[in-house]
Amino acid sequence: MTPPPLTLPQRLKRITTLLIITLSVLLLASFGAGYVGLTNPTMRTAKALKVKPIVSPKRLKTLVLALTQTKKPRNHANLKSLNQAADYIKSQWQAMKLPVKEQTYKVGKGTEVYRNLITSFGPKNAKQVIVVGAHYDVCGDTPGADDNASGVAGLLEVSRLLQQHKPTLAHRIELVAYTLEEPPYFRSKWMGSAVHARSLVQKKIRVKAMICLEMLGYFTDKPNTQSFPFTPLRFLYPTTGNFLAIVGRMDQGRALTREIKIAMRANTTLKIESINAPAALPGIDFSDHLNYWKYKIPAVMLTDTSFFRNKHYHKKTDTPDTLNYKKMAEVVKATYAALVHIAKIPTKSSK
Repeated sequence: MTPPPLTLPQRLKRITTLLIITLSVLLLASFGAGYVGLTNPTMRTAKALKVKPIVSPKRLKTLVLALTQTKKPRNHANLKSLNQAADYIKSQWQAMKLPVKEQTYKVGKGTEVYRNLITSFGPKNAKQVIVVGAHYDVCGDTPGADDNASGVAGLLEVSRLLQQHKPTLAHRIELVAYTLEEPPYFRSKWMGSAVHARSLVQKKIRVKAMICLEMLGYFTDKPNTQSFPFTPLRFLYPTTGNFLAIVGRMDQGRALTREIKIAMRANTTLKIESINAPAALPGIDFSDHLNYWKYKIPAVMLTDTSFFRNKHYHKKTDTPDTLNYKKMAEVVKATYAALVHIAKIPTKSSK
């Protein structure tokens, strides 16, 4: 997950936008509409599929350790380490007897080959596909335990649950391990997710939804550990960093956010919060889901909120011992439930 540097004009524009957002939220919230639009509250009577998968915290830790113990950090400059991580992901899927495709590409006129790894479930002739993705590269010389070995571990464990339980699916599910999410390629056409999203559009494949797994392992019960991109949000959300966030856009995919929230809350004791915010809100598009939004594809990010909570973000201290694997297991269980839920329900409007 990568916040891009802003120029002075961009900063001024962002400040102006935030002031407008703040005033709008306060005005709307006074009538209740802002609360509903932003947080997507769910009723206790809302129905969702309930599942009982067993997710092992120990297994998740093993996956995170394997991804973070390359000799050199798995960044764009250390292709050997990046490929080592990719090979590990591939081997995990192969051990589950899953088919694995590689989407390879080069950056500009470069000679290095970068790899997205893909496996899938459900009917091959399905009219729509649901994409679940997580990036496996890191920023700079960091181990990247939370960012984003935790997301990849979640992706692999969801794959295992799908293979083990074999739910009946109305839509095909495509799970993707992305390369090159981090700088210097963030927001460029060379992001692995940009390459993947573009290929779906070029092939005219209809995408029902995209779920981005971005930093799933950092939780704390200490008070006042949760920060926000602008202050009024602290009146709508917990200030203790012990919840998972579902992040969507206010202008598209709100139905998706709601369905995922319903299913997740029905299948975990972990606190689940959601936000549908304007794209201008800082942090709202700081991961791979942004490349699907570009094509008006309903997409959400599941996250522990990254640098709004995790003080080890993009530092060498982002190590496996800082993660809470019990709560991470709850995230994975709830994510699996949400995925099966939306893969079974009829297509709905994204109003």
